[in-house]
Amino acid sequence: MPDFSRPGGLAPSRPGATLLRVTLAEKLSQLTEELALIDDPQERLAVVVDRAKKLPPLAPAERTDAHRVRGCVSLVHLVGEIDAAGRCRFRCDADSPLVRSLVALLCEFFSGATPAEIVANDADPLETLGLARHLSPTRRNGLASTRATIRAFAERAVHS
Repeated sequence: MPDFSRPGGLAPSRPGATLLRVTLAEKLSQLTEELALIDDPQERLAVVVDRAKKLPPLAPAERTDAHRVRGCVSLVHLVGEIDAAGRCRFRCDADSPLVRSLVALLCEFFSGATPAEIVANDADPLETLGLARHLSPTRRNGLASTRATIRAFAERAVHS
């Protein structure tokens, strides 16, 4: 699966390749292409969960009420930052491994985009990838709250 968490938005596919800047639409297309190789929705989710296991947890100092995502049944923390290039970077943690993995996918997807790109884009990568289809309504609502939190962060950055 592509690694969207690196600077510029996309990891080079071969040693020595340069990092490319990709749009959210291109990221979604690449993710869709990669996950389309896995027919079984449960296997697709397992791949996403395995990827999230490799991510470091948030520091205890970041697991604060200020970073808590409201509307999630699981305890979810989301930290948004603007890097030196003016692009958003998101990191997260959650008490549920499944929720953590899906929120991490959202963070990876939106990281590297400008605040204006996020505000102008209504993409729901989890829905497009078929990952939300088999989740409970409560989980889907919590993930919608996470997308709304990411969007609100980007809106504040656009207007600051």
